[in-house]
Amino acid sequence: MKLQGSFGKVVKITGLALLAVFVLLFGGGFIYYQIIARAPLPQIDGEFSVKGLKDRVEILRDSHGVPHIYAKNMHDVSFAQGYVQAQDRWWQMEFYRKTCAGRIEELTGKKSALVSSDIYLRSLGLYGVCKREYESYTPAERAPLDAFAAGVNAYIAGKSPRKLSVNYALLGLTGVKFTIKPWTPIDSLMFSKIMAWDLGLRRDPEILRTRLYEKLGAKMAEMWLIPPWPVTEKPTTLTGEDIKALFGGTVATHLKGEKHFSSAHAAGIPISDDGAPDFSWMGGGHDGVGSNSWVATGKMTKSGRALLANDPHLGIQMPSIWYEVALHAADDGTGRPFDVQGFTFSTNPGVVIGHNADISWGTTNVYPDVNDQYMIKVNPKNPLQYRWNGAWRDMTVRKESIVFGNGKPSIEITVRVTHLGPIINDNRYDPETGTLAGFNNEDPRALKWTALEPGRIALAIIGLNKARNWNEFRAALKDWDAPSQSIVYADTKGNIGFQMPGRIPIRPAGLAGQVPTPGWGSEYEWKGYIPYDLLPRAFNPARGFMVAANQEVAPPEYYAALNARLGGAVNANFGSRYNKWVYGYRAQRINEMLRQSAPHTPATYRAMQNDDVNLSAAEVLPYIKKLELSNGDLAAARDWLMQWDRRFGEESPQAVLYAMFWKRLTGLVFQDKLGDVAKSDAADKEMWAMKLLLANPDDAWWDDSTTKNKIETRDEVLVRSFREGYEAAVAALGKNRAKWRWSDLHRATFVSTPLGASKIGLLEKMVNRGPVPVGGSTECVNNNMWDAGTGDFSVVMIPSMRMIVDMGDFGGNVSINSTGQSGHPKSPWYGDMIDSWRKGAYRPMLWTRPQVDKAAKYTLVLKP
Repeated sequence: MKLQGSFGKVVKITGLALLAVFVLLFGGGFIYYQIIARAPLPQIDGEFSVKGLKDRVEILRDSHGVPHIYAKNMHDVSFAQGYVQAQDRWWQMEFYRKTCAGRIEELTGKKSALVSSDIYLRSLGLYGVCKREYESYTPAERAPLDAFAAGVNAYIAGKSPRKLSVNYALLGLTGVKFTIKPWTPIDSLMFSKIMAWDLGLRRDPEILRTRLYEKLGAKMAEMWLIPPWPVTEKPTTLTGEDIKALFGGTVATHLKGEKHFSSAHAAGIPISDDGAPDFSWMGGGHDGVGSNSWVATGKMTKSGRALLANDPHLGIQMPSIWYEVALHAADDGTGRPFDVQGFTFSTNPGVVIGHNADISWGTTNVYPDVNDQYMIKVNPKNPLQYRWNGAWRDMTVRKESIVFGNGKPSIEITVRVTHLGPIINDNRYDPETGTLAGFNNEDPRALKWTALEPGRIALAIIGLNKARNWNEFRAALKDWDAPSQSIVYADTKGNIGFQMPGRIPIRPAGLAGQVPTPGWGSEYEWKGYIPYDLLPRAFNPARGFMVAANQEVAPPEYYAALNARLGGAVNANFGSRYNKWVYGYRAQRINEMLRQSAPHTPATYRAMQNDDVNLSAAEVLPYIKKLELSNGDLAAARDWLMQWDRRFGEESPQAVLYAMFWKRLTGLVFQDKLGDVAKSDAADKEMWAMKLLLANPDDAWWDDSTTKNKIETRDEVLVRSFREGYEAAVAALGKNRAKWRWSDLHRATFVSTPLGASKIGLLEKMVNRGPVPVGGSTECVNNNMWDAGTGDFSVVMIPSMRMIVDMGDFGGNVSINSTGQSGHPKSPWYGDMIDSWRKGAYRPMLWTRPQVDKAAKYTLVLKP
């Protein structure tokens, strides 16, 4: 998740407020900034009483500020976790909860480009969903959430906004007034919803597909949207043998009579635009959210014990989305000790990715289509009714008020909700005129999305933290509903496994959810969800390892066996024919290294996580080699490029030339045809589409749409791309190729939201970190992704943390966060891990009490 990106476009400080801040900072206000920036720094040493605890709690911090919490019971460990996460990340927590709730302008004041975002998120009704979710839990299930919220509130109670974050102090200069509201369990639950949006709903192409079909035709549109997944050339997470073990015996290898996509226009209803506003400021607008994870054991490791690696790829931000913590309670409620460490989100209790005394787990994104947009027919005589099964059905109506922190008049909206979901394209706001359109009865669409149903993912996380073996691990993941993930497993007995959990819809036969679906009859409704025991999983495969790197999760025979097992006229296929999985370059490289470098140790895993080989380049370079280049400089540059090892290391000069060429090539081939409908990003799907197109030199994608009476072919476009890419490299870095460095172009800037996007240079320097030079590139294992649509090679997505767990020796476990523990710019732990992160270095994950005591720099004791 990336909560900044183009945020500066919409939350910049303007007018008199900008002048006031400018004068403050440049007219002697620097000292004032130092004062207000230090004011929120928390007390991390000493001893004092806190209302709400049951017993004494010790919080030991190491040299990087990572807290190790020791409590007597589960209530106190969750309470203390809430307390320390509020100490270090309160502004991040506040910003996340306001964003999720559709209340971001309570923090920023009214911003015309943000109004639509608040309206859309409020229309989804996430707060109400989470309230029903919380109310469905038993008192015991609520306990960790309740205790966490109590700990957060114990810290923030009685503190003025300025004592909690410098953001309040500076945003207050723009006229925004703040009231700090208590943290609630619902605030914690809402974060999983916005993650589900970022990892899934944001990628929904239904409206985009409809537009591209109109512009390009189905064949060309599908080549760019979802080129055929390379099942025979790239490794799926599960193999055919895994599928046989899952279903038993021989399974079919294909689905019979399967249709691809239904047409939105066959229904006779126009599709004017997408229901969602521009969320690039929040999610970054990038399609490559992913991760790497793998496990190996037995003959694949030097010790014979299991080794696990995980590095989630998310939007670059300041501070990191991850917070590292270790939790220890003498009694987990059953008389057993509770010990777990790893990474969590600042808004939530427990550990999302990590290990306990018996098992470890890592997560990567997986891409089932879990939402559909339904076209609604509104009663022309009553806008609060819609057609369903031949009759008019009443909608539910909800009133919402969009309030602005700077006192601007609020905006009142009415949200219409069908039984399928809320109508998401009502209340369209025009940022130019400031007018609100109200009901849309021309082409209203209701959103059905699994995250709009009460879920249990918070319980799954606590269950994982307590699980002792494979069966308990799987039992916990049965509650992991949205967002769906690929989760790898390892334990101290040498076992490894994989489970994909999630609430995955079963659609009627003939419907794939790829374009808007008719919403006026039960024949179009989902038929339920895929049973948990039929979702992809594997345990101790004979090969001794498993890799989940966002590639296709299973081969075609899985989906054939799944539909056969379900029976009836249904479509349960969530595979690559219907979804945009990442195209397997990282997975292929990880598989190669696992086999080539075995037996493995934590050291070989470190090298793998930081590997910067680009496999797509190996598919393209042979075509460059064969080009006829009449220009001597170009020919010499081409021959020089042929000596390249395909590594995007920081110092690589050839990486500069290849990146410039590749950016130009994807622009000429893809952006040229996409026009203003979509943006080329030069990422994984374009890598694979290009590989397929290179084998077809006369494909229509090669033609330059700007030239008349001429049809360009592959080699003409390749020559032009190479020439223009070379010229761009010379213009950027000079004619001496030996002095080119990839990291001169490829840099990472960690932006704090919103002050870091204020467009005030000195202020941005105070709260941002970077730019720093980095290696890696899009679809390298070291996936420091850039996006061609941004115009340069600046990093937009990163390995947001890296973790390696040795189940045979917890003392050797290592990790690195991408920034630091703290969200306070004046804290020494604000960005202290950035340099280690970019260099591929790690820090120890301290586990035993003697290790922690030896490394402890600060000890905070909380007493009831």
